[in-house]
Amino acid sequence: MDSPVAVVPEIENPAALQHHFETPEQQKDSATIGMWTFLLTEIMFFGGLFLAYFAYRQAYPLAFASASLKTNLLIGAFNTTVLICSSLTMALGVHFAALGKKNLLVVFLILTLILGGAFLGVKAYEYHDKWVHHEVPGPHFECEGCVDAQHTQLFFSLYFGMTGLHASHMIVGAGVLLVLIWQAHRGKFTADWYTPIENFGLYWHFVDIVWIFLFPLLYLIDRSGQGGIH
Repeated sequence: MDSPVAVVPEIENPAALQHHFETPEQQKDSATIGMWTFLLTEIMFFGGLFLAYFAYRQAYPLAFASASLKTNLLIGAFNTTVLICSSLTMALGVHFAALGKKNLLVVFLILTLILGGAFLGVKAYEYHDKWVHHEVPGPHFECEGCVDAQHTQLFFSLYFGMTGLHASHMIVGAGVLLVLIWQAHRGKFTADWYTPIENFGLYWHFVDIVWIFLFPLLYLIDRSGQGGIH
């Protein structure tokens, strides 16, 4: 009597399983752990800037409060809303990827890209406004009505450093989104394998969360009762 032959379960998308992994589940777990490890290094990266901000804010509270009034609250609030909406569209993209609905996945990835582009466009306008009003740190820096011009310039150095680093992550994310949209359109992702979509969703949500912290620190600091919306 012939010995029974072990039946190997068929993988719907075998090209997605790399040779050094035994199962799709093992590959997915490894990719997820890798993404979380990367995000932890990003937290430490941004954490240094946040630490510097808190230290200097404690040292020069009046300068930081008066400089914050020079930020545009309406623009900051608009961009915050845009990013929150982009988190929603990204989450819906992951949801429809899990259901294997290719067309809806593509739609929500495109919406996420559009919202990310809107954020970057508004941020570029805001940077240009700072340039026009000489509020960019450097030899021609000016801050009319600010307290302690020297340390006000320190606030704007952190402002451009923190928002610029955040914007660079948005630009990288937009580039990855373009690749994912093309791959999704070609049908690369299925309900059985959509790990790149899921992991990119973690990255996008992380970038959005960073902005949720940046907005109150840079735009809302001690603003109440000191001039309203600029």
